[in-house]
Amino acid sequence: MTDALADRVRTAVAAVTDPELRRPLGELDMLREISVRGTVAEVGIALTIVGCPAADRIEREVREAAASVGGIDAVDVRVGVMSPDERKALTDKLRGSRAKREMPFGPDSLTRVIAVTSGKGGVGKSTVTANLAVALAARGLRVGLVDADVHGFSIPGLLGLVDADGLPPAPTRLDDLILPPVAYGVKVISIGMFLRRPGEDAAGAVAWRGPMLHRTVQQFLTDVFFGDLDVLLLDMPPGTGDVAISVGQLLPHAEVLVVTTPQAAAADVAVRSGLVARQAGQRPIGVIENMAAMTLPDGSVLDLFGAGGGTEVARALSSDGVDVPLLASVPLSTALRTGGDDGRPVVLSSPDDPAAQAIDAAAAALAVRPRGLAGRSLPLSV
Repeated sequence: MTDALADRVRTAVAAVTDPELRRPLGELDMLREISVRGTVAEVGIALTIVGCPAADRIEREVREAAASVGGIDAVDVRVGVMSPDERKALTDKLRGSRAKREMPFGPDSLTRVIAVTSGKGGVGKSTVTANLAVALAARGLRVGLVDADVHGFSIPGLLGLVDADGLPPAPTRLDDLILPPVAYGVKVISIGMFLRRPGEDAAGAVAWRGPMLHRTVQQFLTDVFFGDLDVLLLDMPPGTGDVAISVGQLLPHAEVLVVTTPQAAAADVAVRSGLVARQAGQRPIGVIENMAAMTLPDGSVLDLFGAGGGTEVARALSSDGVDVPLLASVPLSTALRTGGDDGRPVVLSSPDDPAAQAIDAAAAALAVRPRGLAGRSLPLSV
């Protein structure tokens, strides 16, 4: 009876998910000896590293899982740490057949890669990207987000991945793998997570030129363990500079989503970012117009930045029978702005806000086409 009860406890604990790796502890070989004495379960687990930031949560959920088994009245959890050999075996398992530093999001990947770009800065591209990622995750998709705007990183703050000082957390390192923090179901990586220094109360600035920028983006794509994703979003820097060129080289098959504001000055430049992406082999799939006209309480309409820019960008990028649609026109919104300041995406905090509804509509349009094998040649032989 005791052995059978111990087996039931092991089954329950094995199903607990590591919050960073998003896989069950049993699959990650993190369980150790599990026994039952009377009605007391003794459960051993091994964390990946010393000081694992998810240690308290894992221990709590393991305790709750074991206590949920009928016949168990108390749980004693013993927490250890994996040996170097165990950690290496785990990283090899996570990497699978992929060699170290091999690109996991190449042309054969089933993950949709969408680069969100703009011509000019200040059009709300990062705010749109963060909310779009959260809206896609809320629809049940597995979503990753790379903050490729190295000089102007802002994604951690927009998603609330900051401490009391407003600084992003350092990601957990598992030997040569980097585990991205998770916010609202989205796995996130940003250079801001690597710039904090002891005793400083602000993240450092980045003053890098082309080769360093290229290496940073490449490491984000190869050394960060995102796991199996449905969608990977890249928050690109504005314009057509070094990072845009690097992403074009590293991910020539990526799709491109262009963000603009309604006025012609922004729309004209936004078209260029889409054209440069097309020159790299990437495919523009849509346009989002931000800061569009808003309806005031008295029913009047305020088009602070004019109108029609998003439609014009979509028209200019449509060619050769390929339609690039205007996916959404996001109105000016106080809730969108305050949500970004507070790290609470408007698509979750104020879902009835017109801006939230517009972004969610864009997410719905993107989610219509799931990843899959359609149109791919399979390596089969007769």
